[in-house]
This record gives sequence, structure tokens and C-alpha cells, in this order.
Amino acid sequence: MEIKKVGTQVSTKGPADWFTGTVRIDPLFQAPEPARVNGASVTFEPGARTAWHSHPLGQTLIVTAGCGWVQRDGGPVQEIHPGDVVWIEPGEKHWHGASPTIAMTHIAVHERQGDKVVDWFEHVTDEEYRKA
Repeated sequence: MEIKKVGTQVSTKGPADWFTGTVRIDPLFQAPEPARVNGASVTFEPGARTAWHSHPLGQTLIVTAGCGWVQRDGGPVQEIHPGDVVWIEPGEKHWHGASPTIAMTHIAVHERQGDKVVDWFEHVTDEEYRKA
């Protein structure tokens, strides 16, 4: 058994290669082999969002605060709120982040496939985001 005490893991800023706007990533867990699951709490300031991306084994988002948006490629933008749980299928190209006026925090859970947890693509443009 291992207990990760609050405050023992360092918060990081979401890298500009993967995010638009101000994003904070707080690691929660990275299970050791043979387990593959990872989790982090991610906070998006208003207007902040991920780039388009996909996960080889899918992703679960558990919204814990605020108001966010999520969109799969070719689909409509959907609003998400605390208590909502979003399942993103393996390989599904998508983005997620805060609404323009309200920050959003979610717990992101995904599994590693080999050394890979995510494939990053192009940024969501301001025009694409405003259309939402």
C-alpha cells in the first residue's frame, strides 16, 4: 500500500505545446507496473483548453469544479459541470477546457500503452473555440 500525502507532489504549469491559456496540473497517481492507470487534477482558467489530442486506451474526465467544455472531432461542443463524468473512447480526437468566463477543474484518468498515454495534435484555434 502507498499513500500519497497532500502537498507531497509538485504542481506544474500546463505546457504551451499542449495547452492554450493558464492550466495547472496536480499529479494524483501513477500506478506502478503491471498496472497502467494514471490520474491528475487539471485546472483550466477561463478560456484555457487543451490542444486536440487522443488517448490510445481512452480517457475518463470527472468534473470537480466550475464549468467546462468538451468536444470530439466532428461533434458539437458540450458543456460539463461538477459531478459529470465523460468517457472518451480510445483513439477519439478531442479537446476539453474551461468555458470563456468560468474556470473548470477535472480529474483526468487514463492508461499507458507501453510508454504512451496521449497523442497531441494541433491547437484549438480561438475561432474554433469562439464558435462553441
